[in-house]
Amino acid sequence: MAFTTIDDPSAYFQTLLYTGNGDSSQAQTNTGNSDLQPDWIWIKKRNAARNTSNTDSSRGFNKRLETQTTTAESTTTLDVISAQSNGFTVGNNGSTGENGDTYVAWQWKSQGGSTVSNSDGSITSTVQANTTAGFSIVQYVGTGSNGTIGHGLGVAPSWVLCKDRDGTGAWVTWQNTLAGNEALELQSTNAVADEPTSWNSTVPSSTVFSVGTRGGTNASSSNFVAYCFAEKQGYSKFGSYTGNGSLDGPFVYLGFKPAWVLIKQTSTAQNWILYDNKINPFNEAVTKLSPNLSDAEDSSTGNNDIDMLSNGFKVTEDNGDMNESGQNFIYLAFASSPFVSSEGVPTTAR
Repeated sequence: MAFTTIDDPSAYFQTLLYTGNGDSSQAQTNTGNSDLQPDWIWIKKRNAARNTSNTDSSRGFNKRLETQTTTAESTTTLDVISAQSNGFTVGNNGSTGENGDTYVAWQWKSQGGSTVSNSDGSITSTVQANTTAGFSIVQYVGTGSNGTIGHGLGVAPSWVLCKDRDGTGAWVTWQNTLAGNEALELQSTNAVADEPTSWNSTVPSSTVFSVGTRGGTNASSSNFVAYCFAEKQGYSKFGSYTGNGSLDGPFVYLGFKPAWVLIKQTSTAQNWILYDNKINPFNEAVTKLSPNLSDAEDSSTGNNDIDMLSNGFKVTEDNGDMNESGQNFIYLAFASSPFVSSEGVPTTAR
């Protein structure tokens, strides 16, 4: 039986490394096997401290959010200007295009900015959804009361990331190994918290995710954006592992060679740790970024290292961020290539 329906993950997710030149309009071209016109673009300066730039085609690429802060959305024409059929154009802001600085851009494809009204929930949403890749961008206006919001995926999402665009609410996130009353915050090192008012103590369904009375997910009259992902075999996987406190750490089977892996300990306060296969083209993967920090990338060895393998990843460190003994860690991963193609043919190991 075929292992995946997505033989080329680069049609739906790509990472691009580039160097800014200081021009007011800098076109960046993706290098994957398929052309990708991105709908969610997440950019981080690599060589110096700087907050991220998060933009998408639903809100408009001139609308910026930062994962390191709870700051409300701002409007700028200097970060991301537009998306093209195989890339995007940035301005000369320090977050995206300063002369001589290096950047990484993580990009996901949805529907090219084409949105529809969704009335599946008690709160009407505006959605663009790519059901093949399991990715939707959801916009809604908070009510301050318990409610449900249509996400357009047709199956239950395994990862929901939500931000109040108008206020200073946290980046509230839920992942499929958490209970309905639990939440994490992307801008924070905090452990998982008992937050029944975030998701109204309810896990997402095939049509809606739930929100409670927490300001970070449902402040009255505030505009929100939520990025929702459903797991797709051979392309994306969201799960957890238990640390063993050893340099010979856990192996996590994904069913694909990862292009992007985000890890967070849920038991105690620790940084989020993010790897991609462009910054780390060879094993051992030692260069990482933390979405909750403005810091430059960290390339120190012996500190939060993993091997990115043909069918998953293996933790090769014993510290608290990645592998504290007996502690729980969640992961979110997207593929570089499936372990087995739709024709049942094994792909080349790393």
